Amino acid sequence: MTAAHGPDPADAQPAAAAPAGQASSDATLDGRASAADAPGGRAGAERAVLRLARPYLGRLVGAGLLAAATEFAGLALMATATWLLMSAAGQPPLDRLTVAIVAVRALAISRGVLRYTERLAGHDAVLRMITDVRAQVFATLAARRSAVHRSGDVLSRLVSDVEAVQDLLLRVLVPGSAAALVGVLAVAGAALISPPAAGALAAGLLVAGVALPALATVVTRRSAAEVAPLRGALATDAIDLTHGAADLAAFGATDGMLRVAEQRARRLARLERRLAATGFAVDAAGVLTAGVTAAAVVLAALAADVPGVLVGVLAVGALAAVEVTLALVAAARQWTQLRPGLARVAALLDPGPPARPATDGSTDLTGPHELRFDDVTVRYRAGAAPALDGVSLDLPAGRRIAVVGPSGAGKSTLAAVLTGTVRPVSGRVTLNGQDLSAYAAEALPRAVGGLLAEAYVFHATVRENLLLGRAGAGEEELGAATAAAGLLEWVRAQPAGWDTLVGEEGGQLSGGQRQRLALARALLAAPPVLVLDEPTEGLDPAAADAVLASALAATPVGHSVLLISHRLSGLAGLDEIVVLDAGRVIQRGRHTELVATDGWYRDQWLLQAAAERGYLALAP
Repeated sequence: MTAAHGPDPADAQPAAAAPAGQASSDATLDGRASAADAPGGRAGAERAVLRLARPYLGRLVGAGLLAAATEFAGLALMATATWLLMSAAGQPPLDRLTVAIVAVRALAISRGVLRYTERLAGHDAVLRMITDVRAQVFATLAARRSAVHRSGDVLSRLVSDVEAVQDLLLRVLVPGSAAALVGVLAVAGAALISPPAAGALAAGLLVAGVALPALATVVTRRSAAEVAPLRGALATDAIDLTHGAADLAAFGATDGMLRVAEQRARRLARLERRLAATGFAVDAAGVLTAGVTAAAVVLAALAADVPGVLVGVLAVGALAAVEVTLALVAAARQWTQLRPGLARVAALLDPGPPARPATDGSTDLTGPHELRFDDVTVRYRAGAAPALDGVSLDLPAGRRIAVVGPSGAGKSTLAAVLTGTVRPVSGRVTLNGQDLSAYAAEALPRAVGGLLAEAYVFHATVRENLLLGRAGAGEEELGAATAAAGLLEWVRAQPAGWDTLVGEEGGQLSGGQRQRLALARALLAAPPVLVLDEPTEGLDPAAADAVLASALAATPVGHSVLLISHRLSGLAGLDEIVVLDAGRVIQRGRHTELVATDGWYRDQWLLQAAAERGYLALAP
């Protein structure tokens, strides 16, 4: 990651440009989810998620049938074993018990086999689907680069919330469907012995399978709606406290940040205790329902003069059937807890409006490109000063322009608009005559990209970090890019060479080496419009000048360059220099013209030249 250099107040998407229906990731202290978490509200969250299950519908149906067969085998095992024990008490001939003995053994074995097969089939289907969901969520987050997402919240969405999709299938739909089917079969089986007993069993199953799940949903809905956002907020707190520990300590803010995180943690603990207490109450009601149902079945069977052995079978079968049906209570409780997470996932599964296709074929990204800013204005909050105010800029193919100015002038905002990360509230940015929004989010970086502010270095090898710029690049191309960035000698000096691990966020590299690696990756990608945001940040003046000159020389002929820099040294060979201040263009021209004219550029040039001469004088 590059050294911090005071980014412009433009690291977030303007409110006016936020996609409709997009969830806010700024969780409040109470953790309540926004109603906008999912398109059309939570009612459509399950439908949005289950649409992705269609390719695996056959596998899921098979898993549901296997689950039903498993539960029915357990119910039949209890009933058969009860008949066998009660019949054996009368000491009948052994041949009358042989079939029951074999059936008990077969049902016991088949129950285990069916359970294993059901779990195997269900997890196979769900894990395949989860792969698709997580890939689509990641792609949506990457495409919605304009959205404001804290990294902890994004992690929660990719992990905890996506796991809610898995639980929806494995802990709600599959067991719930199996329990409902087994309940129907149990009533049908009881009706063959005693219709009155079957009626009593049906009433008990309706209480266990309908009334209690509805009660569980009502008593857990309010608390469950707060759990998923609170977990996302706590994940954000954990990352802030870990990565910002030094800054928090330096400003004496650690205790305050910890207090906020502890408040969220205590609230989450209270919610989870409340959910556990209500769950215990509902489970106790389920046990009571099972006992009452068994008693009612026994009384109905005795009133109908059912033989004693079959009364026992009905009683035990009723207990087993209600126990199976109580899976619907667990499914309802789980579903209620999953809904907020499902809504957050559904918001990311909504593809949003498709990009408008170009009508004249100019979205071809293979040839030369002409980029134009026409009176572009960017504002991050209504009523706030604009980050860019009526900026116009031409960048035809092969042209090289530098954008300079004080911190907060709007330089990084301009780069963000150029790469599609931020959308202007007025004006247009066109590439080959077409608005940038006409280009697909995954295609635009092939035409416009490079080294942006806070470039990320992955915990991987040098080669893997570089190949993000151009997959399949050969060692000669890697060498040319790293040589242009001034990193090739260091790579050759490492025992592992290109396979040297750089550590998390490039922790095994110095700040200058991380910046050179990110620059080499941008040069290897070589987009037709190359954006270089502070490419020499963290380097000493002599090295910065050498690296900048080498990087510009390595840019292919016909490719344009937009260079953003605080340093003014090395800009003499560029076609134009644009000076921004408070979002406005206050000066523009070539280096020699600007140095000869009173203004910010001349003053800053003299100050930097004097400072760097003093710095170099101290060098050995």
